[in-house]
Amino acid sequence: MSKIKILYVSSEIYPFLRTSAVSDYVRKLPQAMHERGMEIRILVPRFGIINERKNRLHEVVRLSGINIAVGDEEKPLIIKVASVPNAKLQVYFIDNEDYFQRKHVFTDKDNRFYADNDERAVFFCKGVIETVKKLGWAPDIVHCNDWMTSLIPLYLKTTYRNDPMFKDAKTVFTVYDSKFDYQFDESLVGKVKMIDIDDEALKTLHPFDYSGFIRIGARYSDTVVKADPNVARAVPDLETISGKPVPTIEENAESFTDAYYNIYHELLNCSSAN
Repeated sequence: MSKIKILYVSSEIYPFLRTSAVSDYVRKLPQAMHERGMEIRILVPRFGIINERKNRLHEVVRLSGINIAVGDEEKPLIIKVASVPNAKLQVYFIDNEDYFQRKHVFTDKDNRFYADNDERAVFFCKGVIETVKKLGWAPDIVHCNDWMTSLIPLYLKTTYRNDPMFKDAKTVFTVYDSKFDYQFDESLVGKVKMIDIDDEALKTLHPFDYSGFIRIGARYSDTVVKADPNVARAVPDLETISGKPVPTIEENAESFTDAYYNIYHELLNCSSAN
């Protein structure tokens, strides 16, 4: 029996970057699954705060060089890679000079939310998919973490639904208590759109804020999980949008890794049954 392949996509991972609970959650879970015999890939943004020399990042030339469309513009994609210390895990970093080479993550030095964080999310999500295609590695599970990854389930269920790399993949979307107050304008729709995506498919993005990103991820994912019960305050209709129960699995819970192990197998068993 071949190994289960899990792609983890996240806004951050320890020890390369730690600004929120996402970092430790995504550090612990892939290693636990790797130790259970699963094949793992991890993709995150290469935020400028990540020290390349200290963390021994280097460019993967064979994966770099793609142009990613964000609205009417195209931006070059650069892929870098590093190993997690004391673990047999590699992390691929999505990079672009315009979007990620800043010394801050989502807000500037005065704590003002970057107005182009929506474009950064679009670029990142599309870049992840194109990178996996170039790797030629077809995941069984695509596990998205945090609002910045929320467009991936949408793209996999629409534009990429018949792509050989993703047509059988199941998606998990874990939501964190990472609410921001900024509201994007209607241009977000044009930036997110791709082939086979119409305005109706993007209605859940309204009102173009944190909750809109979470709702779009929940709508198109096969399973949605809350990493923090406080998520319910920001997105009270999460289960309605998802169409199924949304469990809470906290990183410090004793059954943390067992719960996800069971979720993955339930998804794949359902898939094989169909």
